[in-house]
Amino acid sequence: MIETGSTTMTEKTIRLTTAQALVQYLAALRIREPDGSLAPFCGGVWAIFGHGNVAGLGEALYGERERLRTFRGHNEQGMAHAAVAYAKASFRRRFMAVTTSIGPGATNLVTAAAVAHVNRLPVLLLPGDTFASRAPDPVLQQVEDFAQGDVTANDCLRPVSRFFDRITRPEQLLRALPRAIQVLCDPAACGPVTLALPQDVQTLAFDWPERFLQPAPIAIRRPPPDGDELAAAARLLAGAKQPLLVAGGGVLYSQGWEALREFAERHGVPVAETHGGKSALAWDHPLNLGAIGVDGGPAANEAAREADLVIAVGTRLQDFSTGSHALFGQARLLGLNVQPFDAAKWQGQALVCDARLGLDGLSAAAAGWQAEAPWTARARELAAGWNRRVAELTTNVPKDLLPYDAEVIGAVRDSHPDSPARDVVVCAAGTLPAELHKLWRAGRPGGYHMEYGYSCMGYEIAGGLGAKMARPDAEVIVMVGDGSYLMLNAELATASMLGHKLIVVVLDNRGYGCIQRLQTATGGAAFNNMLDDCIGEGGSRPTIDFAMNAASLGAQAVHVADVAALKTAMAAARAARGTQVIVIDTTHQRVTAEGGCWWEVGIPEVSTRAEVRSARSAYEQAKTLQRL
Repeated sequence: MIETGSTTMTEKTIRLTTAQALVQYLAALRIREPDGSLAPFCGGVWAIFGHGNVAGLGEALYGERERLRTFRGHNEQGMAHAAVAYAKASFRRRFMAVTTSIGPGATNLVTAAAVAHVNRLPVLLLPGDTFASRAPDPVLQQVEDFAQGDVTANDCLRPVSRFFDRITRPEQLLRALPRAIQVLCDPAACGPVTLALPQDVQTLAFDWPERFLQPAPIAIRRPPPDGDELAAAARLLAGAKQPLLVAGGGVLYSQGWEALREFAERHGVPVAETHGGKSALAWDHPLNLGAIGVDGGPAANEAAREADLVIAVGTRLQDFSTGSHALFGQARLLGLNVQPFDAAKWQGQALVCDARLGLDGLSAAAAGWQAEAPWTARARELAAGWNRRVAELTTNVPKDLLPYDAEVIGAVRDSHPDSPARDVVVCAAGTLPAELHKLWRAGRPGGYHMEYGYSCMGYEIAGGLGAKMARPDAEVIVMVGDGSYLMLNAELATASMLGHKLIVVVLDNRGYGCIQRLQTATGGAAFNNMLDDCIGEGGSRPTIDFAMNAASLGAQAVHVADVAALKTAMAAARAARGTQVIVIDTTHQRVTAEGGCWWEVGIPEVSTRAEVRSARSAYEQAKTLQRL
C-alpha cells in the first residue's frame, strides 16, 4: 500500500484503484465468532476473467492473493452456485464473491442469483460492466437499449438482487460497499448483492481513507422478540392442545438447534421438517416426525392434518411444505421468523425475531405449559413407526427390478456406520429431493443440504463443491439425476483442480422422469421428457456414458450394475482420494408411496383428453381445502 496524504489533518489516505480498494476491503473483513475470536468473513473470490474484469479486478486480486484466495471456475453459474452453497453450509456466517466479465459472463449469474435470493443466502456478485465514460461504446458484448442509455446486461440482475448498485465513480464505493456487506450479514434482508463495476472505473485511482480499508468486525444481529408479540404468541400457545412445530432453514441459520430440541422436549411438541430445516433435529429424536408436505412422510403429514396450532419457525411456508396451503388449513398459525414478510404470512400470529431467541423466549413465556399427553405420546409412536418403515424401504431391495431412488439412498446412506454424523448430502431437483426428504438420515446440523427453494437443476455438483469448501471435514455426497448432471457438470473439473474430494452418485433414469410422472398424473400424455420419446426423424437412441464423461473431467468414475455393486463402490469411494463418481441405472416408474399430500398444479379446464378432465375435477375439489 502507498501512503499518499490525508483527507484531514489526522486521517491518512492510501492511493489505490477502485478494484484494489474493493479487494483489500474484502480481505480485511472479519466476523466475530461466538467465542469472541475473529475469522475471515469472505471465504474467497470465484473468478472467470474476461475483458471486463481481468485488467482491473484481476490485477487487484493478484495483489491480495495471500490474504484473499481466488478460485477459477469453469462456468459462471457454477461458480455462483458454489458460492451460494458455501454460504448455506456455513449457516450464513461466511460468504464468497463472484466476478465475471460483461455480457454472457454476467447474465450467466442470473439463475444462481435467483437461487440465493429465494433461499435468503449471501453472495457478492461483481460483474464487469461497460465503460462509465461511454467513450468506446458499443464495446464487445455490450447490450444496447434503444430507449434507455444507461441499461446494460447487468440490469438483468436487479430483480434477483437484494441490493444492486453500479459504481460509476471510485468514491461511490465508500458508501456502496459497506451497504453491500450490511445486506449480506443482515438475517432479515440477507440475499445476493450485485455491484456492477464498469471496467474503466475499476482502474481509476482515488485517495482512500485508511479507516475504510480497516472495516470493523462483523457481528450478526439477533433480533429479540417484541414483548407484546411474545405475550400474544404465548397466549396462543397456551390454548393449544395438539401443536406441531415446523422447523425451517431459519433454525439452522440462527444456530438454534439446541433451542429447538429443548422446546420440543420441555413442552412435548412434535417437530416436522421442511427441506431447509431438515437436520436441525437429529433424525432419531423421538419427537422428530420427519419430512412434511407434498414430499413429506406420513407421520408429519398426519400430525399436520390434526394439529390445532402450527408453529412455523424460520420457514417461508412454501407450497411444498404446506400442501399449497391445504395441509394444515384447519390449524391456527404462529409464524416465528426474523423476516416480517414471512412471519405474517397467511394471517398467522407473527413473532418477529431470531429463531433461537424466539424459541427460548416463547418457552420461558409458556413455562409450565405442555401439549396434551396423548398427543405427545401419539407423535412418538408415529415417529418410531415411520423410522421403522424408512429402514424397510431403503434396505429391502427386490430382485430382477431396476432400483429406484429409495434403494440407492439406502445403499449410499448405510455405506458407513457413522453416516448421519459425518456425511453431508447435497441435492437440488427432480425426484431425489422428495425421496431424500423422507429417507435421508441427518444426525448433525447441516448434514442435509438441499436447494429446494428454487429447485435449480444444475446446482448439485457445484453446490457440493461449495459445501466441501465450507466443511472440509465432512464426506460430501452429491446425489444427482442424469438430467441435472447433463445441465451442469463442469465443476467436477474444478473440484479435481482445487483438490476437493466429492462423492457424486448419478442416478440415470434416461430423462426427466419426475416431470413425466407429474405430466401423466395431471392427465397429460407422456411427451418430451424421456430421452427415448424425443428421437427425431433421422435421429437415434441416445447412449450417454456418464462414467466416461466424469473421468474426462478428472474424476475417478465407475458404472455399477446394481445396488449390491453400489455398496461396494461406495466403500471404495469413501476410502479413495480425489473426486469419485458412481453411476447407476434406475427407474422413474417406482417411487415411495407413503406420505405426500396435494400440490396445486394448474390443470386445463378444457381438453379432449378424458384423463385431463378427470384430473381437473379432482383439482377443483382439492382447492376447496386451501387456507384463504
